[in-house]
Amino acid sequence: MSAATVGRKAIRIANGFVNLCVLGAIFLLLAFGSYAIWDSNQVHAAADAQNYERFHPVIENETASFADLQAINPDVFSWLTVYGTNIDYPVVQGHNNIRYVNTDARGNHSLSGAIFLDYRSGPDFSDFSSILYGHHMENRVMFGEIGLFSDKSYFDARRYGMLYISGQEHGLEFFAFVHADAYDHGVFRNGITGTEAQQVYLDMLLQMAVHTRPDVSVSTDDRIVLLSTCSETSTNGRDILIGRITGETFHDPFLTETAADRQAIPIVDKLPDLWGALPLWIQLGAGAIILLLIALVLVLICMNRRRRRKETRYDIR
Repeated sequence: MSAATVGRKAIRIANGFVNLCVLGAIFLLLAFGSYAIWDSNQVHAAADAQNYERFHPVIENETASFADLQAINPDVFSWLTVYGTNIDYPVVQGHNNIRYVNTDARGNHSLSGAIFLDYRSGPDFSDFSSILYGHHMENRVMFGEIGLFSDKSYFDARRYGMLYISGQEHGLEFFAFVHADAYDHGVFRNGITGTEAQQVYLDMLLQMAVHTRPDVSVSTDDRIVLLSTCSETSTNGRDILIGRITGETFHDPFLTETAADRQAIPIVDKLPDLWGALPLWIQLGAGAIILLLIALVLVLICMNRRRRRKETRYDIR
């Protein structure tokens, strides 16, 4: 066997090995991509407020009650609703601010976490200022809609909410939207006592606010709540929606809208996530078809190259 023949065989073997590696990499990418899509959908599905709807304390349900959820997880003590959004969740409080970052309201491990009250705040919201935390997530789950309040029209249209405290329904009137740094200890403070200190804190929030409601009068006699989540606009940024707790409850002006209607509201400064809106089986199927087409093209290219090599060899003879 001549050296030229051995060289050609070595080249064919190497070429075949490379082709197999490419095809293997494509199928690995397909498997990884499929899993990533499935896992992302699982995380968002676990965070959907509808999972807790049957435990809602102010809605009569035959299948479950708020007390049933508390029996599952005693750390559940309140409920938060922001009218005109999908924020409609039970509220928990742990012994630190790490516990519910990756734990849901049922006490199960979940990347979506739960809406939780700062562990240094009183569970009866009797402090002048209380801070609620939640993940900023896509698909408008958890606190994923807080950032939308940066748009003036969105802020103006969503003024009220509900906070369930100690077995009673209380109103929430949102009067400011603030963008702050996560390490701004002047904003993320607890246990502010004394009229003077409380007024200084309130004035600071109003001065920092991107939007306020001039017709809402807030004083040190009020109790305020900060809804804080990560911001898309900066690495350490936090978007904070601030409301005052009232003894008066407010009508939900969005009650006549369906969930589909609320989802149809355009996201400010973002293109619609058309791909994410597709059902999971369509996403997986489309991904598989695209990758299979790529693999088919590569196979045809390889077959064509082999055919050309044979034709060239015959021509030489």
